Amino acid sequence: MIAMDLKAIWEMSAEVSLRKKIGRSIAAIGAIVVLLQTEPTQAETPVAIELVLAIDISRSVDDVEYDLQVMGIAGAFRNPEIIDLIGQHNGVAVMLFQWDTDVDKQHMIPWHLLREPASVLSFADKVAALERDSNRNFTGIGKAIDFGVYLIAANEFSGRLLKIDISGDGRDNIGSLTPATRQRAGALGIAINGLPILIDTFNLDEYYREKVILGPDAFLEIAIDYDDFARAFLRKLRREITPSISRSEPEPGDWIQKAHGNRKHAR
Repeated sequence: MIAMDLKAIWEMSAEVSLRKKIGRSIAAIGAIVVLLQTEPTQAETPVAIELVLAIDISRSVDDVEYDLQVMGIAGAFRNPEIIDLIGQHNGVAVMLFQWDTDVDKQHMIPWHLLREPASVLSFADKVAALERDSNRNFTGIGKAIDFGVYLIAANEFSGRLLKIDISGDGRDNIGSLTPATRQRAGALGIAINGLPILIDTFNLDEYYREKVILGPDAFLEIAIDYDDFARAFLRKLRREITPSISRSEPEPGDWIQKAHGNRKHAR
């Protein structure tokens, strides 16, 4: 298990200027990249979308519910419509990690570049085969978001659209989801989309709407329960990767560009 206090890294000092914060954050990104040791990809590969999938494995999620999540995600990427939509882009970079209180390197799928059907189906197979982290801790939505931001900043892609997907069945209960958490992602042009699973938590959809999602065209897709997860995820993924027609796609945040450049020159 990799123990990372991402909030502490981000909040190094409330008094320093934004430039100093950026410099310190870039240094932290380099350390996290070494720890992750993700599969190598071509440096600064331009893609249409960078997509981080973060799935809930906290105490409230049993093994059957975990399986419904990963099989639902794998099934969506095997869907012919999704494969066709991905093929319409200049590449979609996607990765997946599990979250509760922390994130475990051994139970994540590193960045994959999806273009042709074979690459999409390969990613789907890896999702379906992904074992669950045996630890079952609390619900740290804020830590999941912070980790997703680092993953986008530290990778070797240059995406025009940056997205983090948070799916889960409960509210943050470790105090990690603060307004600053979402602001950090939003300031970098990263959209946070949500897929709340409505089982026991009252008004979880409203909580996600008010406390979780943020950024360019951010939205919710609701699953009534875990049996409904596959339908909801497919609908959400379709919406996220449908090529934009009515608006121009934004450039990546300047901070993201600097982080990528810092990593490239550090080798």
